[in-house]
Amino acid sequence: MSVDIGTHSVRCHLDSLLAERGKTLTELSTEVGVTVANLSVLKNNRAKAIRYTTLVSLCSALDCQPGDIFTVE
Repeated sequence: MSVDIGTHSVRCHLDSLLAERGKTLTELSTEVGVTVANLSVLKNNRAKAIRYTTLVSLCSALDCQPGDIFTVE
């Protein structure tokens, strides 16, 4: 599932990044200070928005760039 925006959609790849890095959602939650429930919404492509502070924290914890977490299709 992805979030549709007009003719485009945004897909979150948090699940594959976690798998590649051997991290759980709970571990990531502790590192970035976001609840597991909110990360789950993001991971399952049900989020409608993300704060820049959350995005920066995710990129730092996962050692990646925003384009690694999200793609526009």
